[in-house]
Amino acid sequence: MAFSHKQIAESIHGVFNILGFEECESYLLFYGETALGNGFRAFLYFLGLAYCFIGLSAITSRFFRSMENVVKHTRRVVKIDPSTNAEIVKYEKVWNYTIADITLLAFGTSFPQISLATIDAIRNIGSLDAGGLGPGTLVGSAAFDLFPIHAVCVVVPKAGELKKISDIGVWLVELFWSFWAYIWLYIILEVWTPNVITLWEALLTVLQFGLLLTHAYAQDKRWPYLSLPLTRTERPEDWVPVESTSCKYESKVCNEYSELHQVSEDEINDIVDIFSIHSRNGKGTVYEEVPSTDDVAESSNRYKQNKINLENSHVLKLWKQQFADALMLESTESRKLNNGYLRLARISWQLLLVPWRLLFAFVPPYQIAHGWIAFICSLLFISGIAYVVTQLTDLISCVTALAAGTSWPDLVASKIAAERQTTADSAIANITCSNSVNIYVGIGIPWLIDTAYNFVVYREPLQIQNAEGLSFSLLVFFATSVGCIAVLVYRRVTLGAELGGPRLWAWVTSVYFMLLWIIFVVLSSLKVSGII
Repeated sequence: MAFSHKQIAESIHGVFNILGFEECESYLLFYGETALGNGFRAFLYFLGLAYCFIGLSAITSRFFRSMENVVKHTRRVVKIDPSTNAEIVKYEKVWNYTIADITLLAFGTSFPQISLATIDAIRNIGSLDAGGLGPGTLVGSAAFDLFPIHAVCVVVPKAGELKKISDIGVWLVELFWSFWAYIWLYIILEVWTPNVITLWEALLTVLQFGLLLTHAYAQDKRWPYLSLPLTRTERPEDWVPVESTSCKYESKVCNEYSELHQVSEDEINDIVDIFSIHSRNGKGTVYEEVPSTDDVAESSNRYKQNKINLENSHVLKLWKQQFADALMLESTESRKLNNGYLRLARISWQLLLVPWRLLFAFVPPYQIAHGWIAFICSLLFISGIAYVVTQLTDLISCVTALAAGTSWPDLVASKIAAERQTTADSAIANITCSNSVNIYVGIGIPWLIDTAYNFVVYREPLQIQNAEGLSFSLLVFFATSVGCIAVLVYRRVTLGAELGGPRLWAWVTSVYFMLLWIIFVVLSSLKVSGII
């Protein structure tokens, strides 16, 4: 026989370690957990993971909604018309779409990994060995981002609907920096200083995130010598199209607010309100001529005060409504169902969601401060739930589940972007840029913290103990990535878009992406277990 019974047992044990079935001696809530059977404990922990994933999905939806308001924010710019000497008010969007995709969307969905790794680095200060996630796990997370998230996004559009990348040049730049991140990881861990991270390597890792931002912005603006000479199709003015009903669960309050708002506007005719939320009209750039008489100024001041009071009242009503809706177990549509069992099932599901909904109701409405407060609060909740996810996955030692767990916000955000946006730019940019952020910031900042301390105190570099098998994992990752990118290019050439299309071909593509992920997981597991 090629393998002895002992070798086979060790190989199977290695595979089980990768797949998450290693026996755990620690516990989550109470010491008595260790007395339970391993199978029952794993079942309970996986139930906890599933419940956390539900919570992550819900809070990521709030995160995306708040980010929409942040991106739609405009600033007021006053210019003088040289011919008439009249003041012209210009409203320009504060955020560039490309920068928003990288910094707000990709950085935000990667925030759980960044925050947890940074906290771990601070706790690890003084040790010459790096803690936290190993490079191999980061490659596994990148594979999850690239394959399963693409698999979900490609089937999200409605049957026959096509969504393509409008700026292929920006995507190519983001794709380059995404792959270069893992090539850089291999260079510093296997070539320059094997299994060691120096202060300069950590610093260069973090600085490359700035290079990514600069290069992507240069491509978006088509700077000479720094951009690819590729044309782009027209991208809508709005980051997300204006919905026919901008308020969903708060529609009653919004209608009341809209009526009051309309009356106030009629009373003041054409007076400009500089304190209004400029993004409500959905325009990218608006020009308005500003009257300058004293009577108009006095009337405008009165209107501004009324408008501020009105908006404050509106926001408080929305916040109150969030708590009321969190306790609502049955909607109007559900009450109309004749099937009692179906109604009971829906009520049971809503009852299961009540704890999450009540918790997330504390997130302020995204109408406050252009969505920034809701954006920050959502990130804090996402990080908290992600911490619980890592504790659960540590208990079952499931590297694959860990990568999927911390990447869950990436999946939800890309899915929402593929649903709500008319192009595929943000959905696909979130996938590629999240992989870049994980390396440049997610491990770059923790490494920088530890290496800086070790350099000052010990004059020693940071030791990386868990880099074994990195070269093989990267080889498999790049090989399967070529297959993924090739299919995206083929879909663009034949169908005209990366996402959507005929339902059959969308599902075929989705299954193909999932097969690539399975190939990566199986080959990496076999390598770690010593079978290959």
